[in-house]
Amino acid sequence: MNWEEILSNLFEKSVEFLSSWGIKLLIAIFVLIIGIKLVKLASKWIKTSKKLDKVDDSLRSFLASFSNLVLYFVLVITVAMILGVPATSFITILASCGVAVGLALQGALSNFAGGLMILFFKPFKVGDYIEASGESGTVVGISVVYTEILTPDNKRITIPNGTLTNSVIENCSAEDTRRVDLAINADYGSDIKTVKEVISSVIAAHPLAFKDPAPMVRVSDHADSAVTYTVRVWCKSEDYWTLHFDLMEGIKEAFDKNGIRIPYPQMDVHVTK
Repeated sequence: MNWEEILSNLFEKSVEFLSSWGIKLLIAIFVLIIGIKLVKLASKWIKTSKKLDKVDDSLRSFLASFSNLVLYFVLVITVAMILGVPATSFITILASCGVAVGLALQGALSNFAGGLMILFFKPFKVGDYIEASGESGTVVGISVVYTEILTPDNKRITIPNGTLTNSVIENCSAEDTRRVDLAINADYGSDIKTVKEVISSVIAAHPLAFKDPAPMVRVSDHADSAVTYTVRVWCKSEDYWTLHFDLMEGIKEAFDKNGIRIPYPQMDVHVTK
């Protein structure tokens, strides 16, 4: 066999390879590019479509994240089958890889299960203000494996769903109303009735404080340096912090006007000769 025959055979095999695999490869690349665009469009449609306006924002966020995983998985299988990978072999490989990946990603699977629990049991939803895992803020997104919250000082915090489902969650937005609890100190020389009247007048003058249920002002402790008054006032949940800070400022100003002192920590020392 001379060089011409060798080159001729090599050329024929190259042409045969390109004709059989080259077309498949081009089709696979085309399907991959189109598929990625379609997945992005589907995710965008779930997040912005007016047809899903009645769907809870938490569910929409979760569906968008979950659909991305499923659609990309289907896209990979489709591209592999176009390239000629047998479906049975592909499924067998995926099953084997799935076991290995499952063992390596136990935390991620736990977070996925946590996301499903949040979705179905709804301890909170997008827009709620929560306190959990030592963090607090407004929920801005619930994905397949994690939840994002935005803190009052505009920090975005990502918390794994598995961690959330295994911790105590305080949902401050679940109810329409909240109770503001304050502990106010006044010196022992101040008349109890006068102190209670001054505090009550500050509460009554505030437009965000509810009249019903009625506010409560009672002596709750005889501390070392002061008499402690417990103040409880109801308001709308969204007005909680506004009322809290306004009452703290208003009570201090009212005390100053009425000669009621808030004492510093002090100790009486008696010397016996």
